[in-house]
Amino acid sequence: MNCPLCSSADILSFHRDTRRDYWRCEHCALVFVPPAQYLSPTAEKAEYDKHQNDVSDEGYRGFLSHLAAPLMAEMSPASRVLEFGCGPGPALANMLQSAGHDVTLYDAFYYPDTTVLQPASFDVVTATEVIEHLHHPAQVIAAWFDYLVPGGRLGIMTKTVIDAQRFAHWHYKNDLTHVCFYSTETFDYIASCHGAVWKAVAKDAFIFEK
Repeated sequence: MNCPLCSSADILSFHRDTRRDYWRCEHCALVFVPPAQYLSPTAEKAEYDKHQNDVSDEGYRGFLSHLAAPLMAEMSPASRVLEFGCGPGPALANMLQSAGHDVTLYDAFYYPDTTVLQPASFDVVTATEVIEHLHHPAQVIAAWFDYLVPGGRLGIMTKTVIDAQRFAHWHYKNDLTHVCFYSTETFDYIASCHGAVWKAVAKDAFIFEK
């Protein structure tokens, strides 16, 4: 078994619970679930169908503002945005469109038109609560950077790994659709691979600049 982000075989057992195993890569610090323990596509979508992410829900919009507010502060007027993994209720798209930005939607289950995914077509790519679901993070993250114009920004929301002790009691790992878990060391690795710089704009929100 190799790390799904950097392909390193230098991995160690990090945690185990009654349902899954979790491995940590010693090269890029990604914590991940082995592919044999992934949900089937049907079961995965069934979990997403349960989400209640209403576009008009002020609590949910407030959550998304952890990324949206600092990101929009850096965006040029009428920026071209790809909301990747938007889900059935693309609230962030609504927020960005209301601010005058041109938003394209893509989601493998709900907006699966891959023709919209064009290299160097977007000023901004957003992935809110997406990166932890990726079965092939190396390929998808590389594609996100490819979709950006030079100087473009990638906005990510996810919870991050602190240490093994906290991970053992972490609610975030209990969602069976979450299969990859990132830390600041992992973000350093991603940035170095793609010629980017990154910063945290909230505990769960991060902006990479290409």
